[in-house]
Amino acid sequence: MDGTNHGLNVTYITFVGHVELDKYRFLYFMVTFVVYILILCTNSTILCLIWIHKNLHQPMYIFIGALLLNSVLYSTTIYPKLLIDFLSDRQVVSYSMCILQCFVYYSLNGSEFFLLSVMAYDRYVSICKPLRYASIMRKTTVSILLVLAWLLPACQLVPSVVLGNSLEICSFTLNGIFCNNAMSKIYCMKSQASYIVYGAFIVLTTVLLPLLFILFTYTKILIAAYRSCRDIRKKAAQTCLPHLLVLISFSCLCSYDVIIARLEINLSNTARFIMTLQLVIYHPLFNPIIYGLKMQEISKHLRRLFIRANSTSDVGCTVISSVKF
Repeated sequence: MDGTNHGLNVTYITFVGHVELDKYRFLYFMVTFVVYILILCTNSTILCLIWIHKNLHQPMYIFIGALLLNSVLYSTTIYPKLLIDFLSDRQVVSYSMCILQCFVYYSLNGSEFFLLSVMAYDRYVSICKPLRYASIMRKTTVSILLVLAWLLPACQLVPSVVLGNSLEICSFTLNGIFCNNAMSKIYCMKSQASYIVYGAFIVLTTVLLPLLFILFTYTKILIAAYRSCRDIRKKAAQTCLPHLLVLISFSCLCSYDVIIARLEINLSNTARFIMTLQLVIYHPLFNPIIYGLKMQEISKHLRRLFIRANSTSDVGCTVISSVKF
């Protein structure tokens, strides 16, 4: 099927990864909409707490805030279009918008690993070099690290956009529900050698190197904590465990995206659909839950917020009940 609108000279890509959409479209829409609202509310609540409370204006919490902001951007890249598709008769997207969505999606994925690397470095300096922490993790250093965490993955993906625009499109259907690695299947490529080499380079620089750096820093932290007193070991466990949980979760989910698309493993449409939904639903909600529960200072401010909200609602109910009609 030709996906080109000759009148407007626009190329359209059709998504064919949905499962029984005609039957379950409203269920898909409601579940996705509720999850998207939860993602926005949970991440934004902790972001606001970090912004408001001065005792959270420390590098560790600033990096957590950056990670939560990344989750909001990551979700916003996918969810609005996904919600529109669930209610539409045809699940299509223009080729240029598909390229943009794919670029932003993988750029933010890369930023997630870079931010987790920065957080690992921050914990390493805090635990292994506590006397030099203030001089190393200055405001300027924090700002530079945040800019690099968002800028470097985006710069690495620019060649993929140039390469994609130079290739001819042979298929106008995409086996997925949004634009991701599966886009490689729509191009007319006699040999995928250059594409595979470039993909391997991206995985190496964006995923493997940050992972190796994180493992190195946490190994140093574990050694330092083991040799130190009980308070240092407790501090290391409280601040490092949430980062490790988030890292393991995100790495497992990303491995699906890479393995299925790059190695062309055959999965049923239903299995592919479920795994893709996990990728976009599970992780953006996992971050605020982990940091909200496991980070002591954030958890304390959250409890105060809920207590204040309950007190306000109780006062409101008392006032309403005392009104005589």
